Formats: sequence, C-alpha cells, structure tokens
Amino acid sequence: MPGSRIGDLLAQSRRGLRRVRAEDLADEVAAGAVLVDIRPEANRRTEGAMPGAVVVELTVLQWRVDPTSPDRLPGFDDPDLRIVVVCNEGYSSSLAAESLQRLGMPNATDLVGGYRAWAALTRPLRRAPARSSSAPAH
Repeated sequence: MPGSRIGDLLAQSRRGLRRVRAEDLADEVAAGAVLVDIRPEANRRTEGAMPGAVVVELTVLQWRVDPTSPDRLPGFDDPDLRIVVVCNEGYSSSLAAESLQRLGMPNATDLVGGYRAWAALTRPLRRAPARSSSAPAH
C-alpha cells in the first residue's frame, strides 16, 4: 500500500489517532470505551461476534454515532466518549475513526489489527449473533 493514494490517506488518518492494541482493549473497555464493530454481517457471522460491541454498518456509522445527529443511537450523545472502531484488520476502521474525529469526537480511535488481531489473543471465539442497529439507513 505504500506509495498508493489509499496508503497515503490511511497514514494521514492514523496520525491523529491514539490507536488501541488488541492486548490493551480490555483496559480501554474497563475505562469506559465503547466498541463499535463496523465489520460486514458476513464477517460477523463467519468469524464471530465481538462481545460487548455495538454493531453499526459502515455505511451509516457517522449518522449513528454523531452526538448531534437526530439518527444517533442511544448512548452516543457525549462528544467526548471514547469510541474504539473495529473492522476486520484495522484499515477501514482507521478511516472511519478519523471521520468521527472530524465530526467532533476527539476520542474516537480504532483497534490495531482489527477483530482478527483481537481474536488471535482470545480464542476460542464466541459465535453469538451480534447486536445491530435497526434505524433506517441514509
């Protein structure tokens, strides 16, 4: 990815993030961070749910967690909330977290290595259905 436009965008996005390592995730959650799982439904079904995570499809992420959005989910009314965005491998979550920061949520960040890095530390996986937002898409 180095030298590509998306690689440059990813590096730029990560400059403003205090990214969370998989081994530190439990401490972040214990301190009040909210996990937001943006993985596609097929990945959650195949690889497993992330316990305690709020599932928000990437296509509606900004509308669901922006504290000023009339379509936000309950619990996302504090702009200072620590949000840890989780994707499969920690790429799209970096872009998503940076977009949340631009919306005024300075404590948004993501999980280094994504779900797969976390899962590698916590096997066996819990394969329960993930919670999902049922609000209409924009």
